[in-house]
Amino acid sequence: MSLVKSTATIGIYTLLSRVLGFIRDITIASSIGASYLSDAFFVAFRLPNYLRRLFAEGAFNAAFVPQFEGILAHDGKDNARHFSSEVMSFLVFILLIITGIFILLMPWLMIGFAPGFMDDPKKFDLTVVLTRITMPYIIFISLVSLLGGILNTGGKFAAVAATPIIMNLCLIIIPYFISDYTPTYAHALAIAVMVSGIAQWLWLVRFCKRQGMLPRLTRPRLTPQVKKLLKMIAPAALGAGVVQLNLVMDTIIATWFGSGVSYIYYADRISELPLAVIGIAVGTALLPMLSRQIREGKREESFKSQNHAMELSLFLSLPAAVALFTIAEPIISVMYERGEFSSADTIATFHTLMAFAVGLPAFVLVKILAPSFYANQDTKTPFKIASICIVVNFTFNIILMFPLQYVGMALATSIASWLNVILMARTLKARGWLMIEDQLFAQIAKMLLSCALMALVLWIVSPYLMPYMARNADSFGRFAALIILACVGGAVYLLLSFAMNILQSRTAVIKRFRKL
Repeated sequence: MSLVKSTATIGIYTLLSRVLGFIRDITIASSIGASYLSDAFFVAFRLPNYLRRLFAEGAFNAAFVPQFEGILAHDGKDNARHFSSEVMSFLVFILLIITGIFILLMPWLMIGFAPGFMDDPKKFDLTVVLTRITMPYIIFISLVSLLGGILNTGGKFAAVAATPIIMNLCLIIIPYFISDYTPTYAHALAIAVMVSGIAQWLWLVRFCKRQGMLPRLTRPRLTPQVKKLLKMIAPAALGAGVVQLNLVMDTIIATWFGSGVSYIYYADRISELPLAVIGIAVGTALLPMLSRQIREGKREESFKSQNHAMELSLFLSLPAAVALFTIAEPIISVMYERGEFSSADTIATFHTLMAFAVGLPAFVLVKILAPSFYANQDTKTPFKIASICIVVNFTFNIILMFPLQYVGMALATSIASWLNVILMARTLKARGWLMIEDQLFAQIAKMLLSCALMALVLWIVSPYLMPYMARNADSFGRFAALIILACVGGAVYLLLSFAMNILQSRTAVIKRFRKL
């Protein structure tokens, strides 16, 4: 499957998931706003997600996909399935122990994880309870990462990309039916998170079984292949751990500011839409492709894949970042401002979104550059680079938190992400693993000019549509006005892009990707 087709498949499902995610967040914002309930739930939701990213998703896929793909290509389907069974058994064993320890020690762990909540015993106790409910989620969602790696290696991207849709449906539907029977709406959300993990796992079990690649649970053993995987995972896990420690630090600091956790969550959810649709989609499709090209000695083709991936991701992420920065206020107002979410919450959240928008292209590029290390079976270098970036992020957190509070934390994350991109690109280029074409720099300059003109148009047009996006306006009319504003910006950018011949032509671009 070509890079553009794989990216489109993942991107479409991810976009659908994000639309449902927005509906989910709108429901949450309307029901509990930016309050002690939302702060408690978001912390309870983030902790198992941190652990998932640390022990499974990023580090696991970085090491598992190249090794699994190699076994599948050289030793056949049966050996690959046997390898995945060994890995799954060991993964489940470790995660059961970790989950049990966290559930037992949660009150003490929460002192370090959310120290700002200690001044509010009601919020602190609620956070402990909700986190205990959500913790089993890490077991099932980690299995989802394993099965997803198997399916992605076989080019079956659609089933994996659809799993977040299941989670969002669970968080929308389940609380609606059970919230009357739980102490608070936040309790219903926590239960829905746990159930969603089971549902996503069962969904991928079906597809792996259909492909004849469903791993079986066996006695966990440290076989030579599992040891090799762990050796590759270790530096990647440390790298992921550095990144997750960065996010943990952000959460810890945010707990000291009233509703800071909620403001960062709501803004981050908006900025994650282009990141997921563009960066994660392209990066997911790029890793198995680069692994195959490098294994076959097709280094020139790998360079082309990298350049085309960067060109595509920047073509989409740069206008998204500029739009999020320019019209952050109407976006947050229309998306969240209703029910318990006040106009003051909108002001706090849209400033945070602007800070995240500054780093959006960097967030995307990190997802594009990281597979280049993993495809070369180098998981140590991203860890070293991430270690530097977390120090920078923490330093700017401390510097900016006093004048800007939670907005400063978002800005620090953007600064550290741009540093991450620079260090990754320079390292890849120095090792001969990346060769950036001169044409790419010329295209970026044209993209930036198109974005600047698009921003000017958005700045001129948005005041005329603001009355239709106000809190007291009709809900349908608010969304319609925001969509019109977004379409105006998108149309201007596309017209300027084709006028400047940014991607030569649609036909040429599609042909280039199909050759990959």
